[in-house]
Amino acid sequence: MKRREFIGIMAGAATWPLNVRAQQSPRVRHIGVFLYAKDDQTTVITPFLSRLEALGYIDGKNVTIEYRHGEGNFETLSKAAQELVRLNPDVIYSFGGESAPIIKKATERNPIPVVVVVSNDPVASGIVASLGRPGGNITGLTQVHDALAGKSVELLKDAVPSISRVAILWNPDHVDPEFRETKLASQSLGVELISLQVRQPGDFEPAFQSTERERAQALIVLASRLMFSNRQLIGGFIARSGLVLVGVPSWLMEIGALLTYGPDLDEMNRRAAIYVDKILKGARPADLPMEQPAAFNLNLNLSAAKRLGIRVPENVLARADKIID
Repeated sequence: MKRREFIGIMAGAATWPLNVRAQQSPRVRHIGVFLYAKDDQTTVITPFLSRLEALGYIDGKNVTIEYRHGEGNFETLSKAAQELVRLNPDVIYSFGGESAPIIKKATERNPIPVVVVVSNDPVASGIVASLGRPGGNITGLTQVHDALAGKSVELLKDAVPSISRVAILWNPDHVDPEFRETKLASQSLGVELISLQVRQPGDFEPAFQSTERERAQALIVLASRLMFSNRQLIGGFIARSGLVLVGVPSWLMEIGALLTYGPDLDEMNRRAAIYVDKILKGARPADLPMEQPAAFNLNLNLSAAKRLGIRVPENVLARADKIID
């Protein structure tokens, strides 16, 4: 064998195991998860993590997941966002309308792809340019839909026609049209709407006191991470006040709501995992239109109705997707 041929064969043999190892060791991807509060990790985003695993992303194996949260504090949340961006993940998943503007600002200089699930209006809040053409590094899903506008007060009147004074608990810093549309629906149905604004945990107790002073008969809660993080506080007030509780977020059923009407949040989180998968495979957020919910669920709590002495009309029962006895 000639010396040149021998050297060529040996060089090929030397590099072959490295090529094999390269083929057998796929690149580990990095996903950042940005949350308003820590308990979101073990509650609302579980479907997101389950779908990721079903798509083949196994934490600690072919993907690493880094979590950052702000415990419901905006100052802490901003610092957590900056910390997550410094880790430079391949994509960030952000849950909650309060979190989305903060992660948007944190990624201005380093436009890491971001997938959001929000209950507010992403266009009105400046997250994306439009639902069809997000136009930047952010896309995902929003719960905002015209079909939800004022639906809570409409269903409340269907279930309890005698109600005429309703308080509404909402966060003005959470940009969406739901308060405005609920107010319009209330006016058309002859319901007096009592506005209760809460921006931080300390605002809840004064809001509850206003509800009692104004002799409200029911309480509508508008979705936000602030409300979810303080859900036990809201539930305690409902239990002692005897008010009828309604709203969009399904978690209200856990704290004594009579009914909720809104999209399937678990399914939205599963869909978010699909967005993450597409981005990891090369898609650009700017080219992925934001999704709105296509279907809504009416949940009824007959135990709450019994406690409140309410007989739910048959036409409302017939429309329910889920009934809790």
